[in-house]
Amino acid sequence: MKRFFVFFASLLLLFSFTKVKHPYHVGSVEINYNSKSKTFEITGRFFLDDLENGLSKKYGKPFHFNDAKYKVQLNEALENYSAEYFKLKTNNKSLKINYVGYEEDSESVNVYLESEKVENPKKVEAAVSFLYNLFDDQINLVHIIVDGNRKSEKLTYPNRYLYQQF
Repeated sequence: MKRFFVFFASLLLLFSFTKVKHPYHVGSVEINYNSKSKTFEITGRFFLDDLENGLSKKYGKPFHFNDAKYKVQLNEALENYSAEYFKLKTNNKSLKINYVGYEEDSESVNVYLESEKVENPKKVEAAVSFLYNLFDDQINLVHIIVDGNRKSEKLTYPNRYLYQQF
């Protein structure tokens, strides 16, 4: 799985120096259990243009990152989009996921989510389908970290479900 992370990081680095459209549709989602807050902190990282296009296709109107006048619309759209395309379950219980916000740069967007409190997660199940509404070749690299133990999996469209035991 380390190869997939290196591959994704290499793609981001390669395409951060160019304005050319990228030939791969790749995102990453890190699901990190914070033992102090007893919550999962989730970060999704996607190419900015892909996320703009995915939101526009989903909601039928334009969205533009790096334009302050779209910030309110983007927050609302990302909250709804994340609720539909990301689900998390632990110890056979579905978790409520809260949208926290997003950060952007010229090429990518980080979307931040946080789960409700959960004690001692042993089984973690996730449904991750970000940008599946836009690309039939979308790849989402998913990393789940519990108590320093990292497990990674590559999800390719249409596969959206993963399960890890800790």
